[in-house]
Amino acid sequence: MNYYNSNTVVYLNGEFVKANEANTDLYGQSLHYGFAAFEGIRAYKTHNATRIFKAREHYERLKRSCDLTGIPFNWDIDDLIKQTYRLLELNNLKDAYIRPLVFSEPQMTLIAPEKTSIMLCAWEWGAYLGDRQLKVCISSFERPNPKSTKIEAKISGNYVNSILATTDAKNRGFDEALLLDANGFVAEAPGANIFIEKNGKLYTPTKGNILPGITRATIIELCRVLDIEVIEKEITLDFLKSADGAFLCGTAAEVVGIHTVDETVFRQRWRDSIGATLQRAYKNLVLEKVNYEVII
Repeated sequence: MNYYNSNTVVYLNGEFVKANEANTDLYGQSLHYGFAAFEGIRAYKTHNATRIFKAREHYERLKRSCDLTGIPFNWDIDDLIKQTYRLLELNNLKDAYIRPLVFSEPQMTLIAPEKTSIMLCAWEWGAYLGDRQLKVCISSFERPNPKSTKIEAKISGNYVNSILATTDAKNRGFDEALLLDANGFVAEAPGANIFIEKNGKLYTPTKGNILPGITRATIIELCRVLDIEVIEKEITLDFLKSADGAFLCGTAAEVVGIHTVDETVFRQRWRDSIGATLQRAYKNLVLEKVNYEVII
């Protein structure tokens, strides 16, 4: 996939520059050690205009990720939102995926940097996992122990775990992986949270071993509006495989149903599931077809 061309513009440290002319230092701590913070944000073409969905929540999480790990964050969130809309205009993007990245100054030590840079880029991108139900496998890789890293921070280096799990799943003929935590409970997919449907209720793993996704929070908010009970708990594999259905959600993935987990086929038809209802509700929300924002 081509993420940019000779006309693409990125935002780098207060200026808009051509993507193919932007550069970073080869001695950067972020390049060598993965010590950087990032976000994934979506913009949608609505009947009102192009809207960035929950821009403030994403930039606040970016700042929180930096604060948790000691990465200096010296930018005004209101200004970053303004510059992101300008970035979309300059690249003539209506529906887009937006990637802010805070990265380190050049240094080879293992101490948090004193200075950082910020880059914003965007490109056209469809649903990350497609629009059909997924074949998912239980990964041999586990989510990192929360005592080993700041698991709730969206840090670049944490995603080595995600790359390993996804690559292994694809090599085994699956669409996506599902990782367990160090105690053997269901955690999340490499880039998405999971919800499980059973007996008319939704279940999702508790915080602590997962990245608390903004889409996950949105789904929980939608469930409150739609009077769907959501229970956060530790989820065993047996519980998952005995469920009526399940789905993944994330900014890139949006809401996508799961057809199978390993050899287990969920018996409920997707179109009859709570997940399908929430998939439609989420799409209506981001496209501003229904004014859920008044309630949420």
